[in-house]
Amino acid sequence: MYYRSINEVLQTQYGCKVYKLALDGGFTCPNRDGTLGTRGCIFCGGDGSGAFAAAGSDVAAQLAAAKARVAAKGGRNFIAYFQSFTNTYGPVERLRSLYEAALAPDDVVALSVATRPDCLPEPVLDLLGELNRKKPVWVELGLQTIHEATARYIRRGWELPVFDWAVAELKRRGITVIVHVILGLPGETREQILETVDYVGRSGADGVKFQLLHVLDDTDLYADYVAGKFRTLELEEYVTLLADCVRHTPPQMVIHRLTGDGYKKHLAAPLWSGDKKRTLNAINQYFRTHNVVQGQMSPDSPK
Repeated sequence: MYYRSINEVLQTQYGCKVYKLALDGGFTCPNRDGTLGTRGCIFCGGDGSGAFAAAGSDVAAQLAAAKARVAAKGGRNFIAYFQSFTNTYGPVERLRSLYEAALAPDDVVALSVATRPDCLPEPVLDLLGELNRKKPVWVELGLQTIHEATARYIRRGWELPVFDWAVAELKRRGITVIVHVILGLPGETREQILETVDYVGRSGADGVKFQLLHVLDDTDLYADYVAGKFRTLELEEYVTLLADCVRHTPPQMVIHRLTGDGYKKHLAAPLWSGDKKRTLNAINQYFRTHNVVQGQMSPDSPK
């Protein structure tokens, strides 16, 4: 079994486990504030995909609270992670204040910012590039899919060339780019999902996050699920699909996530995803049994 996990990469770089501390910067999103819409992406809950972020407006206090939660695990180095909603969507002066506060502690070794490709104006890109010269900056882009019909259904709000532009501009400034892909979006076939993975592999991005589609009961996706318009993946289906995605991922890319679990209070389906230990055990067992190696089926891998 082999894939290039972010945990192993950070362990090698820092000599210890590095913990990601989820923060809430009080952001919104153009899909929610009326710029593009008011209901968000179809799968996005009321917390903006930040159910595990610390609460509060003071970054230093959020960091302290998040560190306290992992203190028993012996964490010494941390990544400050702005997770909820669109974390580059605001005046650049406000962004500077938040980002610099997050990077200020010596034990914070990097900044990770989750955002949309259409929310990266040049002043923000330049700020990220400036901070990246002090400590590493990662930008997570929510691509989800390359297929425009699916993108319209999920109300993504931008087209694929915007993603290509964002990756190029971020890489031009030396910033690490991580791409978020959802597996199991309604109507997508295995072949279409692998086309997205192959596209990400050629995009110039440094890392990828694979996310199982899960349905939360406070989203518009829930209404379609209850109406029987689609079904979610079973555990065995997800594991075999994920294995193919890993095989299609170029060996040099860092895999930041193999799955994801929604906030259990709102999780409607698939319920098996709420048992994270069971899910990861199933993935690891399948990968070992079937000799899953990252890059085996990547278009650019030697044959």
